[in-house]
Amino acid sequence: MSIKALFAFLLLCAASALYAATGLTEIAATPQHGLVTVFYPAGGKNEILNKIGLPVSALPNAPPIKGNGRLIVMSHGSAGSPWDYADLAGVLVDAGFVVAMPEHAGDNHQNGRDAGPVSWQLRPQEVSRAIDAIAQDARFAPSLQLDRVGMYGISAGGLTALTLAGGRWSSAQMVQHCKVHIREDFNACAGTVFQLNGGIWDWLKVAIVQLTLRWRFNDAQSHSHTDPRITAIVAGVPYGVVFDLNSLAQPKIPAALITARKDVWLHPQFHSDPILQVCQSCTLLHDFKTGGHGALLSPIRSPLEGLIAQLIGDPVGFDRQETALVNQKINTYFQQRLLP
Repeated sequence: MSIKALFAFLLLCAASALYAATGLTEIAATPQHGLVTVFYPAGGKNEILNKIGLPVSALPNAPPIKGNGRLIVMSHGSAGSPWDYADLAGVLVDAGFVVAMPEHAGDNHQNGRDAGPVSWQLRPQEVSRAIDAIAQDARFAPSLQLDRVGMYGISAGGLTALTLAGGRWSSAQMVQHCKVHIREDFNACAGTVFQLNGGIWDWLKVAIVQLTLRWRFNDAQSHSHTDPRITAIVAGVPYGVVFDLNSLAQPKIPAALITARKDVWLHPQFHSDPILQVCQSCTLLHDFKTGGHGALLSPIRSPLEGLIAQLIGDPVGFDRQETALVNQKINTYFQQRLLP
């Protein structure tokens, strides 16, 4: 082990010893903001909790202890929940961060009625309101400095992250992309409604999806939202084809991207790679060579079935130890950009 690696290991051990538990609580929804799930440094010992079938290591409603004074907000993907990112949240809490996860209205594991452009418009504001909720909560506000907040999101949450970095998007961009590339990037256009399987009805599926997109989403209005409190951003496997790439050539906030070469839901050649090619201040934090769209989810829901299993399940040969490594990379990235 190199001296640098040994030093990083000792720092991790020291952080784990200092923040013995990952506290877990909720800030209830109000007219001003939606439900916010919070992971935070706490004393005591974690319990293994069952959250929608996922094992989550945390200590519910434990009294907070002082961490490193910084907040990270996470934006979940479509149909996502806080529990899909609990392992990363635990790593960040071990480093002293408070982690807040807003539940995106109409696009979460309990309610998907507004998944897509309707939710995409609301999500950045919901991130800002989650910061407001933390700022007004007597348990967390006194120990946090909110002038430098980190923001992390994957998939639709990655779109949210890139919007907060300064990206402008329109649903018409998606319609145009799906007009040209629908067969190569079908599920980015169709979601989980249909799947192309080489059968005689593929042409009809394509026609239905294209007609629906033109009818519902062919809106050229540009959408953007930034928050001056957010100063560090990580976007994982983002939905990227909706963006005006010019808006991300020199974003207001440098962003780090994570890609997955075996992503069959949001193929990186259409979604992440064009952004990395044009963005002058973006960095590639990690590229999963054998990982798929769900490589960043941890813990992973099991068993997965049907089309969703094909879209977010792990490809053959993928080692989930790589996900744990990337969680540490994300942690290091935020430490370097948010801590003194």
